[in-house]
Amino acid sequence: MKKIVYGLFFGDSITYGEYDGVFGGWVDILKRYALQKFHEGNGDELIVFNLGIGGETTEGLLKRMPVELSARNSADGNLVFISYGANDLAIKEGIQVVNPEQFKNNIITAVQNAQQFSNDIYLVSILPVAKNIDGVVVSSGKLRSNEAVVAYNKILKDIAGEYSLVYIDFYKALLEDKEILLSADGVHPNEKGYGMMAEIAIPIIEKYL
Repeated sequence: MKKIVYGLFFGDSITYGEYDGVFGGWVDILKRYALQKFHEGNGDELIVFNLGIGGETTEGLLKRMPVELSARNSADGNLVFISYGANDLAIKEGIQVVNPEQFKNNIITAVQNAQQFSNDIYLVSILPVAKNIDGVVVSSGKLRSNEAVVAYNKILKDIAGEYSLVYIDFYKALLEDKEILLSADGVHPNEKGYGMMAEIAIPIIEKYL
């Protein structure tokens, strides 16, 4: 009997795939890949749900996560990807949107929510920001810095270690060439950046196909 596994990708606009008019972002690339593998008849079916919402923080995630998880719960198993931080760490009008301590607590709560539905939980790193917006207030009124990205990624990495979860380090993968892998806004990847993220994630979903 073939299994039908659900892949639930929670996140913000980077999960949603904003600014990628070519591929639709890394999660949509994975969705097409999983579908192609299924049609080739190679094994189990992985149905990918892109649950990214632009601008969302971990506060928003906690409000909707229990409902989303129970609405998309496969008897054969679920994979849960949690990809947050770029909006949490932003400073708006001098105040951090979600401070590090609260971010840590929110991610832990999210992990515990996911554990009720899944044994396969992945924490996804925050991406670096481009040089020209590092520490700069942009038109949205938000200020982001690579220093904050490193600090918040450490929180994610520590939680992954504590809960024996896989940490997907997109930060490290994009860091060196970030100026050519990020779009003009300096926060979202361009299609090259998203493509690179998908390449890293494909071997992770491969074992469920």
